[in-house]
Amino acid sequence: MSEPDQAAEPDDQLLVERFAGGDGAAFDTLVRRYQRQLYWLALRYVGNDADAKDVAQRALVQAFTRLSELRSGQAFRGWVYRIAANLALNVVRDRKPQSPLVDDVAVALTREPLVEEEAQRRLRAAVTRLPPKQRLVVELRVFQELSFAAVGEVAECSEDSAKVNFHYALKKLRELMNEDES
Repeated sequence: MSEPDQAAEPDDQLLVERFAGGDGAAFDTLVRRYQRQLYWLALRYVGNDADAKDVAQRALVQAFTRLSELRSGQAFRGWVYRIAANLALNVVRDRKPQSPLVDDVAVALTREPLVEEEAQRRLRAAVTRLPPKQRLVVELRVFQELSFAAVGEVAECSEDSAKVNFHYALKKLRELMNEDES
């Protein structure tokens, strides 16, 4: 979903080219476009506001300083999402497990109708128990609403592999949810 003011703004590729040519305002536009999305992606991984803000900011700083590493034809969005996801995973690996997100926050993030609180809590806990690649695919597909092609780009795999990872993630989630019921 794009915001109304983005329709008048140039696409990411043009902004990257302008920034590479010395137009600092072009990167400011990319920051405005992706900062919030990166925050929400990070929040689902790290589970708290402060770490999520830090991850989003660090991802944008890395994108700024390493923009020359963006391959020709590679989408900025997928590239910066991958940076944020990797940073978020590092935060999670480097600390003790946190409690799952508060149910009302999780419901707001999923943009789904309210569901039974206990079922929502169990689902969020189950998502955190998925293997990293499957979790990333679920986060990008469900919460960021990316196509499988875009998910594959971010996860550094083919579109078909993204679909397979998503399938196995859903299968694993069903198993985890059933396991928790017993």
